[in-house]
Amino acid sequence: MEAKKQFGLHDLVEMKKPHPCGTNQWKIIRMGMDIRIKCEGCQHSVLIPRKTFEKKVKKIIAKAEE
Repeated sequence: MEAKKQFGLHDLVEMKKPHPCGTNQWKIIRMGMDIRIKCEGCQHSVLIPRKTFEKKVKKIIAKAEE
């Protein structure tokens, strides 16, 4: 079993599929049962369930500054 990825608020993540605008970088702007992420290219935000987010995230690009 693979270890859970550790991500937090304001982390920059890469998703498996790119956004239609062409970029693949997203910033986590809200966390809870659902996670809201914002596209770094066009600033569009999407609210997705945590379970779906964990499946679709590829890697963490940059951790937020503490």
